[in-house]
Amino acid sequence: MDAPAPAPKAELVRTTSIDKDIAGEVGRDHIPLKPHESYEGAHRWDPEATWTPKEEARVVLKTDIRLMTWLCLMFFGLQLDRGNLSNALTDNLLDDLALDTNDYNNGTTIQLLAFLSAEFPVQLLIKRFGFKQVLPLLMVMWSTVSWAQAFMTGRTGFYITRALIGACEGGFIPGTILFATYFYTSKELSVRLAAFWSTLNIARVISSLLAAGILEMRGIAGRPGWFWLFLLEGLLTFLIGAISYIYLPYSPTRTKGVLWRRSWYNEDEEVIMVNRILRDDPAKGITALKEPATFRDVINTWKDPSMWGLYFVGLVAYIPASPVQAYLSLTLKRIGFSTFDSNMLSIPSAVLQIILMLALAFSSNYFMERTFHCIIGEFWCLPLLIALLKLPEGGHEWGRFTITTMISGYPYFHPIVSAWISENSFDVKKRAITAATYNVIVQVGSVISSQLYRKDDQPYYYRGNKILISICALSLATFVAQREYLRWLNRRKAKAWEAMSSVDKVAYQADQEAREKDGNKRLDFRFQY
Repeated sequence: MDAPAPAPKAELVRTTSIDKDIAGEVGRDHIPLKPHESYEGAHRWDPEATWTPKEEARVVLKTDIRLMTWLCLMFFGLQLDRGNLSNALTDNLLDDLALDTNDYNNGTTIQLLAFLSAEFPVQLLIKRFGFKQVLPLLMVMWSTVSWAQAFMTGRTGFYITRALIGACEGGFIPGTILFATYFYTSKELSVRLAAFWSTLNIARVISSLLAAGILEMRGIAGRPGWFWLFLLEGLLTFLIGAISYIYLPYSPTRTKGVLWRRSWYNEDEEVIMVNRILRDDPAKGITALKEPATFRDVINTWKDPSMWGLYFVGLVAYIPASPVQAYLSLTLKRIGFSTFDSNMLSIPSAVLQIILMLALAFSSNYFMERTFHCIIGEFWCLPLLIALLKLPEGGHEWGRFTITTMISGYPYFHPIVSAWISENSFDVKKRAITAATYNVIVQVGSVISSQLYRKDDQPYYYRGNKILISICALSLATFVAQREYLRWLNRRKAKAWEAMSSVDKVAYQADQEAREKDGNKRLDFRFQY
């Protein structure tokens, strides 16, 4: 390594700009606590280890190139199979299968219900067998169903494949996010999560481009264009999933595999990886990566009131834009655009969302602020939904296209909320359960949103848009209420902490059993908001 630099102090405190006066006292001269012996990187733990910013940046870059790019590719495969149905709608899928838009809504609802029912079982499987085993298996399973959709002949097949795809995709997103937390610090996480969701939008762009070409294959071998779309994109995702099984590492200190005969990191780099993560968040060393979560762990996680506001955010915050996004291609087709044009015109919204989401994530990371950055997304949608509601029937195709594109491309703040939940959960098991709970509730919100645009309200969905406006206002109030509640919790903790003597503070921080038990209820832990 290069010449040693002063070792960063390990602090259990999460701070915001408002809490800097508290941070000056908490964690001062605190010795990094030893991780549990079952922790995968315990053999690389070194409280005296030092490194330079240049060395750490080199390790992070290597992680970005070898891990993050592949996880983004897996996310690409996820969106490819989730989004191809919307593209297939422009090729008369509903008419070919004798379905109407209510059947389409019901299929979406079935998929979401199956998706959320799989969230907790998948997280428990991940905790039992590890990320490397479970995540690629999920990809192989859902991609198999995805290409099998090509052989649908009616409503029954449509509903069955929707259910199977939802069940196989459930748990993949929170599982991948949790996997990333073992390689990145809290400060780095929100930007990497933004990269994940940017990949989903890149997939929307590429999927639209592929669909515009593949759907022109209608008539080849007597098959519709959507047959070839499902078949080819499903097989591509299957290939990504199969390679992922031999590519992904087990943990930062177990990176050897079939494709990697040598470890990603040398011994010094493993020391940096492990100790920088534990100094940022000592709770990550409390349990083993594959330590199973129990039913008691689930109940204790659900009983934490500090997370209830974020759960409600997950229920309502994404509803306002969801129906507009889901119906974008179909709406474009119905207001007079061709199949090719409808797919191509869905690209600008994806590009817009990539730009806005990355800008929002970088800003949130720079200012270490969550609430007001998330509110920007709701403030973006509210006036646009009102404009869509006020737009007269008939004509105005380009005006309607512009508004729906702006709504579909809104500043997506899901990466920020996911990072917010991760940094406020404290320990790894609770983080996994909380992330799964949040994602289940998000899917419940998606179920609600999938039923807001009804057949008797088409093609302009004025009634549905009135509901979306109301929910958007509710979401704004929820964010503010959650922020104020977390601020109140921090003030109450600070008051109790300041009443303790220096000796009591040292003893309190040295009690490892209490540290594991109390989690984010600890007096030396501050909630981020």
